[in-house]
Parts: sequence; structure tokens; C-alpha cells
Amino acid sequence: MNVSIKVKEEDGTIYVELTGEIDAYTAPKVKEKLMEAAKGDNVKMNIDLSGVNYMDSTGLGVFVGIFKQLRAHNGEMKLTGMTERLQRLFDITGLADVMDINTEVEGGV
Repeated sequence: MNVSIKVKEEDGTIYVELTGEIDAYTAPKVKEKLMEAAKGDNVKMNIDLSGVNYMDSTGLGVFVGIFKQLRAHNGEMKLTGMTERLQRLFDITGLADVMDINTEVEGGV
């Protein structure tokens, strides 16, 4: 169970590309890396999930935490490249109604 995290900043937006599984084992690593990138005011973060093949509730918790961190400092978070399976997970939990989600990939790392 591994996860790959690529981060780059371009034109004032932080682009994150996640690949692999986000679960109880990998979530702390993802959270640490994304929280580091989310520091500051007015941060815009675009997270590409097209390479994520599995996510559990721990992974959802990471995105809720990042979302709250960004919103508290006038930032924005967009989740892109979401598979149908991940989209369903966000729909069931109601997070799709709160977060900016797009199935298409934007930008790139």
C-alpha cells in the first residue's frame, strides 16, 4: 500500500497529483504534505485524484481537514480527475455538495 505525492506551484496555484491508495496507512503522509502546501492565505490548490485507485474514510478525513484549513485562510480547493468510484464516495458522504469537484483533470504536475 503506497501513495505517490507530487506537488508543484504554477501561476499562483498549487497542483497536487496523488497516485495509489489513500488509507489509514498512507493518509498521515498525504495529510502532512498537503497541510504543508496549504499554509498561508489565499492558497489555491488543485488536487488530481485520477491516479487514486482506493480511498477509505481516513482519506476522506484528510480532504476535509485540508478543505477546512484552506477555507479558514480564504483559500480554495478543487478535486479533479475523480473516478466514478471516488465520486460516489464523496456523494454518499455529502462532501460533493460542499467541495469543488470535477471529473476532468486540470493543469498537471
